[in-house]
Amino acid sequence: MKILVPVKRVIDYNVKVRVKPDNSGVELANVKMAMNPFDEIAVEQALRLKEAQKAEEVIAVSIGLQESQDTIRTALAMGADRGILVKTDQDIEPLSVAKILKSLVEKENPSLVILGKQAIDDDCNQTAQMLSALLNWPQSTFISNLEINSNKMTTVREVDGGLEHIESNLPAIISVDLRLNEPRYASLPNIMKAKRKPIEELSPEDLNINTLKRLETIRVDEPPSRKAGVILNSVEDLVAKLKNEAKVI
Repeated sequence: MKILVPVKRVIDYNVKVRVKPDNSGVELANVKMAMNPFDEIAVEQALRLKEAQKAEEVIAVSIGLQESQDTIRTALAMGADRGILVKTDQDIEPLSVAKILKSLVEKENPSLVILGKQAIDDDCNQTAQMLSALLNWPQSTFISNLEINSNKMTTVREVDGGLEHIESNLPAIISVDLRLNEPRYASLPNIMKAKRKPIEELSPEDLNINTLKRLETIRVDEPPSRKAGVILNSVEDLVAKLKNEAKVI
């Protein structure tokens, strides 16, 4: 079985994000970048399936600037076998991402596509659903447990009513939740080995994908700063505020 894992280059979670002075976007110059934590979990799950001898090959895929190759190298250092970079200087929207991934799925013929729930799509949580629709494959979202048996997969996902257990046939698409696993750190020997692993470079044009933008970002603002809380004199005052101001009771 072959597994395809899309990985996204994002600002490192230890870095404070700053908005550009002209409010046109987020400042990325001289900012430390890293792999999306959800994608690290997706790579880890693929590697665990390989170590359990339920998969033969793990392919890491990224879409974006040439620097996205570093994100693929991180996945290779964790243990992925090879990478594919679809190089483009444009901002790619979720539908274009899904179409590019569909072309790569048809090219590589994997049995499983594991995505972080925010996969190369500006945190829209849309890519997995769109890819599932384009391929007409079953999909399980935000999973916290995964088991593969023969040509079937069983997943567990958290819903409002509790835990939902889903069984579906392979090939399939899943998007992962934080509860699924704890990603491994890449060791120094594996980082050195990753430099020798192949990364294939393609472009959207090679895959006959039109990446025309359909949305325009008008303005990006800093999130509002948190205000100090209010000290109340009694439980009655708290109930009144919850009822009249917050309107939650």
